Amino acid sequence: MEAAIATEWTNDLAIERWGAMPRDALRATARDGDFAKRHLINPVLLRLLGDVTARRVLDAGCGNGYLSRMLAGRGARVVGVEPGRSLFDFAVERETAAPQGIRYVRADLCALPDLGPPFDAAVASMVLPAVPDWTGAMRACVRALKPGGLFVFTVNHPCFERLWSSWRRHGEYRTDCYLAEYEIPGPSGVDFHRTVSAYLNQLIGLGCRLTEIAEPGLTPEAAADGPDGIDAYVHLPNFLIVAARRAT
Repeated sequence: MEAAIATEWTNDLAIERWGAMPRDALRATARDGDFAKRHLINPVLLRLLGDVTARRVLDAGCGNGYLSRMLAGRGARVVGVEPGRSLFDFAVERETAAPQGIRYVRADLCALPDLGPPFDAAVASMVLPAVPDWTGAMRACVRALKPGGLFVFTVNHPCFERLWSSWRRHGEYRTDCYLAEYEIPGPSGVDFHRTVSAYLNQLIGLGCRLTEIAEPGLTPEAAADGPDGIDAYVHLPNFLIVAARRAT
């Protein structure tokens, strides 16, 4: 597998790229995300967050707002932050059409404006890999929390982030690069590979206490209804989900 070294990227450039996502793609995932989010990410996120009734929740990098809407439907008071123009506009349009009390703010996660009182929980789902200054984004999420507040983030599992394409090609997972940071081009933007230790050590350095790490796997029954090659997710985890508490 060839790996392009990540160079010359800024948050602004990444935001511009992701912010041009076509509306067809946004509509297709507007209810509860794509296949992987429905079966692997959402159930774990909702379990880790627990009862969010009347709790202030920051959806950091909320994209088209699907998770914000799910959380609001469970009684949370949600603020969704999204810098990408097309994603932000789509989320606002959905809120205008069917109000749930969600406040959407267009901003770079590394330069958050005043969002009001500290949050009970913050979620950054599939966001940090897309941010060049990911340490700044993580720092901002943690700082937005009240003492003891819960921070949950999800990323493509750094050990298996090319799982689907490798499995379809070889019938197994193969990689030849892990320790270096590199770009992973996608149809709408670019993600950046970082190691598991990079994410966890940054979190620990911010004074957070890890409470759970999840590597969800797909059930054979769900895989049978999925796209070609998705059976790889039964055997290896494509996502890493981390929960931690801000220091009290």
